[in-house]
Amino acid sequence: MVKHWRVDREEKYEVVEKWFLKDLDMIDGKEADTDNPYFDMHFHKVYNLEAYSCASKYTFARTLNKLNAMYLKKDLKIVNFDDTYLNDDSIWSSSSRDCLVLMRVCFYASNLLCLSLCPLS
Repeated sequence: MVKHWRVDREEKYEVVEKWFLKDLDMIDGKEADTDNPYFDMHFHKVYNLEAYSCASKYTFARTLNKLNAMYLKKDLKIVNFDDTYLNDDSIWSSSSRDCLVLMRVCFYASNLLCLSLCPLS
């Protein structure tokens, strides 16, 4: 874990704590259906963390998952994450996640438009 602060115009970083991937049992995204940057990492104790954004939370989880698959090959539980954004082999995946987000927003907006045009009986 890195602490970040700014002194005048200079950025400062300090390593506050280190963990080993082999000790990580589970990553809990807390809420898969909402855009929130909070998540828990379960080691011998639970650490409550906040990412810079929801996108960075998913990027972090994907990275840990890939590192685990590449080096440890252990059962790493990743819960309360939307699988379509977590897995690179999903139909929604792309090299540019911005395009994916835009497609989903357009899809939901068109559904709302269709629903708003339906007559109420």
